[in-house]
Amino acid sequence: MAIEQLLEIMRTLREPKTGCEWDRTQTLESIVPHTLEEAYEVADAIRRGDPRAIRDELGDLLFQVVFLAQIASEQDWFDFDEVAASIADKLIRRHPHVFTERGAESTLAISAEQQSKIWETLKAEERLQAGERGVLDGVAITLPALIRAGKLGKRAARVGFDWPDPGGVRAKVDEEFAEFEATLREAQSRERQTDELGDLLFAIANWARHLGLDAEAALRGSNEKFSRRFASMERLAAERDLRLEKLDLAAWESLWAEAKRLERQLESS
Repeated sequence: MAIEQLLEIMRTLREPKTGCEWDRTQTLESIVPHTLEEAYEVADAIRRGDPRAIRDELGDLLFQVVFLAQIASEQDWFDFDEVAASIADKLIRRHPHVFTERGAESTLAISAEQQSKIWETLKAEERLQAGERGVLDGVAITLPALIRAGKLGKRAARVGFDWPDPGGVRAKVDEEFAEFEATLREAQSRERQTDELGDLLFAIANWARHLGLDAEAALRGSNEKFSRRFASMERLAAERDLRLEKLDLAAWESLWAEAKRLERQLESS
């Protein structure tokens, strides 16, 4: 099987005497940035809708799992088979409505919302068994900040610590914006300004949660839109022999408006 071949390749790369020097020197910690990068590259390939790229990037991500499992195996912690068994057991445990005889009979009567509630209840029980007693325990600190802000808010909401409706969060956004502006107006320390900016972004992320919107996806979309429009401005400037660093504000605004107009024309064509 291909997975067995991949596992053998990984073991060969990590061989102390005959393996690859770079692969041999890696640790769990040093691999983390590569794993995160590969996960984002999978997401990008999916966004582009490119089947071959999705396949290749999934392979790169799988290799990260194999790499981490190999290092753990060398430390006598666990191996790849135990990783696979662990997720298989977890999926069966968290889907009793599918994998138990009585549950399978009633699966069609369970809504997606009910299934989500069952999932969250089972996850909470697992966290307790793992010794995670705090409500916010287990929300990974390495998550992108906007995603983590939403998850923290969602987790706190389960025990009633939340705004009653989107309007309440909207008022909090206004409050945090005013406090951030005050730090600028009063020329407070950079640390204080950063702290208040963080509070504002946290409030916005949880406003999005209340509205059922994905703050991370929204910002990612805006980043892509900005990149597209800036590239369009560069092309327009090049066609007119304009040097970007010589443009004044009015020229930039004119190019930006033209880039937006061209993009809308493409979208409507």
